[in-house]
Amino acid sequence: MALRINFNAEATVTHTALLRNERAMNKSLLRISTGQRILSAADDAAGLFIADQLATVGAALDQGNRNIQTGISALQIAESNVGQIFEKLQTIYTKAQSAANDINDPNARAALQNDITNLVDAIQKIATDTEYNGIKLLDGTFASKVIHYGARADQTITTSIPNVKASNIGAYVVQGTGQVTSSATSAYTALITANWQYDASADTVTVAGVSLKDSSYLSYTGAVDAKAIADAINNNATLQSLGISARAKNSSTASTDFSNIQAGTNQSATINFYVGSNTASANAISITVSSGQTLTLDQLVSQINTQASAKGLNITASTSGSRLVLTTTGETIGVEVTSTTGLSVNLATLLEGASGSVSSATTATGSAVKVGNLSIAGTDSYNYDFTGISSSTEGLGVAATGNGSFFNLNSINVTTNAGAELAIDIANTAIKKVDRVRTQIGSVINNLQAIWDGQKTSYDNTKEAENVIRNTDFAAEMSNFTTMQIRMQAGMAMLAQANALPQLVLQLLR
Repeated sequence: MALRINFNAEATVTHTALLRNERAMNKSLLRISTGQRILSAADDAAGLFIADQLATVGAALDQGNRNIQTGISALQIAESNVGQIFEKLQTIYTKAQSAANDINDPNARAALQNDITNLVDAIQKIATDTEYNGIKLLDGTFASKVIHYGARADQTITTSIPNVKASNIGAYVVQGTGQVTSSATSAYTALITANWQYDASADTVTVAGVSLKDSSYLSYTGAVDAKAIADAINNNATLQSLGISARAKNSSTASTDFSNIQAGTNQSATINFYVGSNTASANAISITVSSGQTLTLDQLVSQINTQASAKGLNITASTSGSRLVLTTTGETIGVEVTSTTGLSVNLATLLEGASGSVSSATTATGSAVKVGNLSIAGTDSYNYDFTGISSSTEGLGVAATGNGSFFNLNSINVTTNAGAELAIDIANTAIKKVDRVRTQIGSVINNLQAIWDGQKTSYDNTKEAENVIRNTDFAAEMSNFTTMQIRMQAGMAMLAQANALPQLVLQLLR
């Protein structure tokens, strides 16, 4: 056993261990007091880097969700006010319906027009004034606005809200006034040629670039029929998605008072009424005045209605004074008269706009046709091509090709029946556009809310991942701190023992 007093190795080693234990215990104490496992980069360099990156992403996700909430708030304001515009358009629509009723006198229609004008003004003000923090939402300037939702660059949603001011919503309209032609010397099939007859192999029916010439829509050959074209437009899914719809109507009030048709000896007359595109005489309403018979206006009306019901034809006959009134749901109205031995029948007594009397020393055939009025309305601009079945003076009564004319809410005038009917189209189409704008806003809100929900989950998981790396596990750390405390106490005791070892030398000096 060697004893030295100038250097106490045991005490030195014990002291070194005591310092290490003290440093470890102090670090454990700080981790417990701060709740952080990584107190400096020296504690866990790689862990600190990962935790800092996770913290940055977490903060960015939180800010992104605040951006989303801001965007949703603005869009909710826009959607609510678009809803107000929608309700006012519904009111305009019903008032236009009321004004379309001819029971209204001019004063009633003027009152309805005044109400509509005030509603239009309210719509204009709502669309002009709606804003979020000074940013206009409904006047068309809220276009291509970016909502940055994500933690990284270019994680954005771009949204726009169309202009819904009264001056910018309405309908793009094509209005065709069905034309009339007649001939006192032509049969019906000979009369409807060129622009009065539709031939699927030669003519064109295209709206907004969509051709309606196929077996599902227009595949017949016969008289030009506004109702058939309107149905083809309304049944086309592509045109429906574009917000384009059509309607047709046809009404004829004979140009001349009806005179009883009296067939003398050896005289007779046959009157055929054609409805729609069909030109087959077997499908026509056929009324015969035989030798010695008389056909009155009331008898004519009765026979037309009876045969129309039996054959399922959409035509109704009535009278206006002494004139024959024929009404369909837009189908073309045709009439063909065959008379014998000098019996004269005036076409003007049978169809509005017709002229000429069918009469001959032997047998004569004359005819007339009146095409229904076609109206097409769309929310956005579109073109059309009716080459072969229309001109300004034939068939549909509209230029063969062209574009819809825009009528905004300010153009509504319900002081006449025609104006009220057009107002219904304008209001109805505006409702479709505003409703589409409203649903688009709602879709963006739903999209942002779904992103918010996803990012909130990502934020929670990201913060948890950071917590695992950065923060103290108190159970483990308290166990470690207790260990360090015990080691410190043991170290202090052993240091005291080590410091006492050199005193053994004194036993040798006695």
